[in-house]
Amino acid sequence: MQALNAHKVSTSPTTSSVTSKIFAFLFPGSPAVNALLATLYISGPPNFLLALCPPNIDPSSLSVMVAFAVGGLLGDTLFHLLPEIFLGEVEPDKVKFVMVEPNKNLLLGVAIMVGFITFVAMDKGLRIATGGGGGHDHSHGHAHEEKIEAKASGVERTDGKGELRARKPAANGVTAPPPETEKDINASVKLAGYLNLIADFTHNITDGLAMSSSFYASPTIGATTTVAVFFHEIPHEVGDFALLIQSGFSKKAAMGAQFVTALGALLGTCIGIAVQEFGGSSASGGLEGPGLWGTSLRWGDMLLPFTAGTFLYVGTVAVIPELLETGPDKGLELRKTLTQFAAMFTGAGIMLA
Repeated sequence: MQALNAHKVSTSPTTSSVTSKIFAFLFPGSPAVNALLATLYISGPPNFLLALCPPNIDPSSLSVMVAFAVGGLLGDTLFHLLPEIFLGEVEPDKVKFVMVEPNKNLLLGVAIMVGFITFVAMDKGLRIATGGGGGHDHSHGHAHEEKIEAKASGVERTDGKGELRARKPAANGVTAPPPETEKDINASVKLAGYLNLIADFTHNITDGLAMSSSFYASPTIGATTTVAVFFHEIPHEVGDFALLIQSGFSKKAAMGAQFVTALGALLGTCIGIAVQEFGGSSASGGLEGPGLWGTSLRWGDMLLPFTAGTFLYVGTVAVIPELLETGPDKGLELRKTLTQFAAMFTGAGIMLA
């Protein structure tokens, strides 16, 4: 072991890159301090950017930024989180061996699936609460916009399947008013706005868990996860801001509501720190005695795979359907698709670099 360590140090001398210097400057403290700093970085600037957003911004115009965020999230999950979960982070001054234990990889896979299913349940619950009006994704406001366009073109939705039916003209030739009154529409849209705030708060808790679990895994994993979440938060916050404006919030009230939901990230970070400090982890030695399911894993080791599962859901199921939407203009859609793929590869490339 000593010979292997000496050979690694001599053949691979450690050098300080520009990114490592930046990360060391931004995250100079312990894992707990760095996680709190990362939460501040991902919550502060995106919320302040809302002051520059026009109230009438269209969430669908954010598709390129969303594609960039998807590349960053999937890149962080596939290049950093999953290798760290199953193999661990490379150490520059010594050789690292991984012991394969019975049930350990299985238990880590279960934690990834639990994270994925948790967001499925949250999204499904929001869809049920809004009467099938859409879940918590980046295509905010599409259902509401389609309803407005349908009324303008003389058609209306007749059921939860989204089928359209032309309004029947009255006997005097005047188009009959829709059965749903404007007051009911405003109430349902307002309710969707408040439910979206609840979902946003829950989502931010997961971001906080990701910050804490990543920094306790390694400084590099924590820094790259912070970058991925930061890129994701910008279109996420702008999309939620646009939905709140559509729901009747003033710009000031919408910004205040988004600030409150940002506190969810701080709550998640504190929960993650508590789990890591008191639940232990295999990397830090953890608690005495056997771990979970007869393995060396502790409760603190479950946070990183859990957040990896939520990242997989947000980066695929929640967002990809919006990127798959196309219009009738084939040339325009082809150019937009190429731009989206370029943005996605750029986000993944940053994580790879």
